[in-house]
Amino acid sequence: MLMKLRQKRLQKYVKKYFKKHPDVKLITVTGSIGKTQAKIAIATVLSKRYRVRLFHGNRGTNFSTPLAILGIDYPGDITGFLAWRKVFKAARQRIRQPQDIDVIVQELNATSFGSLMAYAHYMTPDIAVVTAVSESNIEVFQSIDYIAQEQLSIGSISRSLLVNRDDIDSRFAAYLTNPVMNTYGLEGAAEYRFEEADYSITDGYKGAIIVPEWEQVIPVTVQVHDPFTLRQAVMASAIAVKLGLSPQEIASGVEALTPLTGHMNTFRGSEGSIILDDTGNTSPLGARTALQSLYRITAPQKIAILGSMRRLGPFSQTAHQEIGMLCDPSQLAWVITVGDEANRWLAPAARGRGCQVKECGNALEAGAFAHRVIERGGVALFNGHEDDVLEEGVKIVLHSMDDQKKLARQTAEDIAKKSEGFSRFA
Repeated sequence: MLMKLRQKRLQKYVKKYFKKHPDVKLITVTGSIGKTQAKIAIATVLSKRYRVRLFHGNRGTNFSTPLAILGIDYPGDITGFLAWRKVFKAARQRIRQPQDIDVIVQELNATSFGSLMAYAHYMTPDIAVVTAVSESNIEVFQSIDYIAQEQLSIGSISRSLLVNRDDIDSRFAAYLTNPVMNTYGLEGAAEYRFEEADYSITDGYKGAIIVPEWEQVIPVTVQVHDPFTLRQAVMASAIAVKLGLSPQEIASGVEALTPLTGHMNTFRGSEGSIILDDTGNTSPLGARTALQSLYRITAPQKIAILGSMRRLGPFSQTAHQEIGMLCDPSQLAWVITVGDEANRWLAPAARGRGCQVKECGNALEAGAFAHRVIERGGVALFNGHEDDVLEEGVKIVLHSMDDQKKLARQTAEDIAKKSEGFSRFA
């Protein structure tokens, strides 16, 4: 009961904050995948003109969002009276202080039915973004239609809505209720889109961003290596246009974007190879996108190291089999699978397609095998869920040990936890 009262009190402070500072714009991001990438892309581009508040991370409690909006650190002692006294004092000060930011970018998680509508009690986003609707978290919702219904419901409490046309099936349009809506993507049907001129593993995508408001295009080079992240650049540009940035400011912001740690980063590997590191996390949509990106690269040899996908419940078998069926023997010299689900369902499906498959029990075994079979000039994609810790397999194939610190989950605590886990296989 006490925690519920604290939650409601925080929400009241958020309402007071926006009432006191009506010029502050609130942009929210939800969707099946890519929320962190999206909010960083938005903040990076908008910061070319505006002061932006962006909090990283999410504690997974009802306190996370109001605290992040107000720019207050999460209390160290979530139950302590003195800690909350300090939080509420900081909230009152934030409301009274002169406006110190222009835009707040906030991630919203759809954790259950009605979870997004609950935000209507204390906020009205100026622009709500839906990054994708996919099978992620289907274990909770039991149906992708229910996932779509929940995530797109954010439009009903927002002033305007911006949705990813490429990664949200058109049949879900039935769940759209906000008449002020635009789409972004890479396909011609999207209102805000990217027109590609060239792509290379060294430079990323070269082309132009097309916006309906302007006759002129925005020429850009986007240093990313997968279409999903490229769409985030388009989405951030769309928001920037709506908030009045110039073409020059937008181009400067977009060209400052870089992949997040563990999200399609490139590294030099052994034998003059290239590593595509996509070990931050994965999902059916993420794995599909990663494979499509790998297939676009011209190289004498390509290897896909694929981990197991999580939180799919009874849909896990079908999802893994579908990824296995996407493994193209004309593109891949090896498919290396890691983890129970990938070995049980993805590997046989890839083998059925005619791929050469190696099943591995853990990331170290997968990395050692990839190191053994990689050829000069080859490209190795590592795609996996955080539980598979495939970044430890990446280390075995890296050309330089200095790059290890650029991989996902490399704090002392992370390393100790992973070492304990790997000791079971010794």
